[in-house]
Amino acid sequence: MGSREERYQNHHGLVPLAALIGREMRSEKMEKPTVRYGCAAQSRKGEDYFLTKTDCQRVLGNPSSSFSVFAVFDGHNGNAAAIFSRDHLLNYVLSAIPRGLGRDEWLQALPRALVAGFVKADKEFQSKGQTSGTTVTFVIVDGWTVTVASVGDSRCILDAQGGAVCELTVDHRLEENVEERERVTASGGEVGRLSIVGGAQVGPLRCWPGGLCLSRSIGDMDVGEFIVPIPYVKQVKLSNAGGRLIIASDGIWDALSSEMAAKSCRGLPAELAARQVVKEALRARGLKDDTTCVVVDIIPPDNSVQPSPPPKKKNKFKALFFRKHSRDSALKLSKKLSAVGIVEELFEEGSAMLAERLGNDNSNGQSTSGLFMCAICQVDLAQSEGLSVHAGSIFSTSSKPWQGPFLCSDCRNKKDAMEGKRPSGVKVA
Repeated sequence: MGSREERYQNHHGLVPLAALIGREMRSEKMEKPTVRYGCAAQSRKGEDYFLTKTDCQRVLGNPSSSFSVFAVFDGHNGNAAAIFSRDHLLNYVLSAIPRGLGRDEWLQALPRALVAGFVKADKEFQSKGQTSGTTVTFVIVDGWTVTVASVGDSRCILDAQGGAVCELTVDHRLEENVEERERVTASGGEVGRLSIVGGAQVGPLRCWPGGLCLSRSIGDMDVGEFIVPIPYVKQVKLSNAGGRLIIASDGIWDALSSEMAAKSCRGLPAELAARQVVKEALRARGLKDDTTCVVVDIIPPDNSVQPSPPPKKKNKFKALFFRKHSRDSALKLSKKLSAVGIVEELFEEGSAMLAERLGNDNSNGQSTSGLFMCAICQVDLAQSEGLSVHAGSIFSTSSKPWQGPFLCSDCRNKKDAMEGKRPSGVKVA
């Protein structure tokens, strides 16, 4: 027969609040860390925005289910896409998570919900006919678990206790990312440098049409839908020593390596640390771009672990040497973090193929109303209307094209466009 809670859920499709709170209490085996944050920014173009929200709740009315959200949005070709994403992306992500989940299941559902939320934000913004775009680095902190989703070249790094620095994002710049260049050209875009009078090519690699240096973003309807909003997602669980997150736009990362940014602010509280990172970036490069930094400290509840001391002064030669080699070092360190017990890597995926990212839905994508539901825009569908995300896809992880999750026709068209199966559906004069 099952427990009373299970019988209630099977009959109503919902879990009573008392049962959910009980689950939360059972799943919290370790006291939650304290989260403190600070923000700093210097504006040149007025296209950077950020989001800080520390009062979110998985179960409304239950403070023990709280989590925090931090994000940086670096707009281009105007600020409309950055503002739209700041205002709507969180709601789109949360609406893609099934109701009635316990904490562990909620965390497991986050990566897929982040993909759905990013794609929905892109689809909804493009429907407004505005041509701006934005990078997004979106961070959810739930206890000791950190989940990061990103498109573009804003970045999130983790400065763990003990001085290990690793990147929790992947830059989607065509200049450095070979896999993304290959994906864009295979999907119908062209990659090349800007041609000037006389035939000379200058500047970074760009995607044409449009001339965007990035391969993933939200917005950019005039560039082509092979510039996709599907985020790289990484989820890690920190040790009980905690750590510091630095989330920043490329105004920081064009001036400082990940290790330089982390070292520049060690020993400072979060608010002063954010200001210090911005100050160091401006000192190194000047105000050539909007420069935004959010620092988040995840602190053990007894605060027994003291912040690392500030770095000693280095001469200029050593600083240049560190900058040159820092990226390789950060990548090597990120591979070693799990081995030395600093973090536990729970999830990592960067594929741009929607069928891979949404996976298989054994519940056949049915909503609590009994209708089928679009996995992206969350609208109810009649059974005859839903199109499996796997149907006709060579990238499918399922041998059953009738298996969910399902997409409405608009979202299926968007999926096909992102994979280069049809011309972009949006043309701008």
